[in-house]
Amino acid sequence: MDMKTHLLAALHEQLGRWEDLLAAFARRDVPADHLYTAPNVPGGWSIKDVVAHLAAWQQRSLARLLAARDGHDPERPAWLPADVDPEGDVEQVNDAIHAAHRDRSWPDVHAAWRDGFLRLLEAADAIPERDLLDGNRYPWLDGHALAAVLLGTYDHHLEHYQELESWLAEGEVS
Repeated sequence: MDMKTHLLAALHEQLGRWEDLLAAFARRDVPADHLYTAPNVPGGWSIKDVVAHLAAWQQRSLARLLAARDGHDPERPAWLPADVDPEGDVEQVNDAIHAAHRDRSWPDVHAAWRDGFLRLLEAADAIPERDLLDGNRYPWLDGHALAAVLLGTYDHHLEHYQELESWLAEGEVS
């Protein structure tokens, strides 16, 4: 299996695990409006906040993939204020994400995350493997290969998945 196929398979698997985890939360005897929006996830976030956070960072990854596919520089996500450096203070970026998405509904956040994930997979699939692996191909990646964007997406989702899975297993969902 080549590297591109391996990366895409891992991301497809990650999407499936997330959908299964979110379905496991839905099977709890907790009203959906409370389950997804109550700030009772470790760290004071809600499930919606976590998914919105992932969707926002995913938009940055998708912008990079679309730029690579279409031959232009990546576009800055609309949620990211002009005075915030996305490569700088991660806490400031995360605060901007939370502010931009806190009033959105759970169904809207979930759909945006899922649709964005599928678009990311589609865009990655359209890029030749050699372009994904060439660290000198895209100057706006400062010597990093585009494959690192896909690995970062996988790792970021895994990090939050493990946190939510542990929280679910501990039975603290209420």
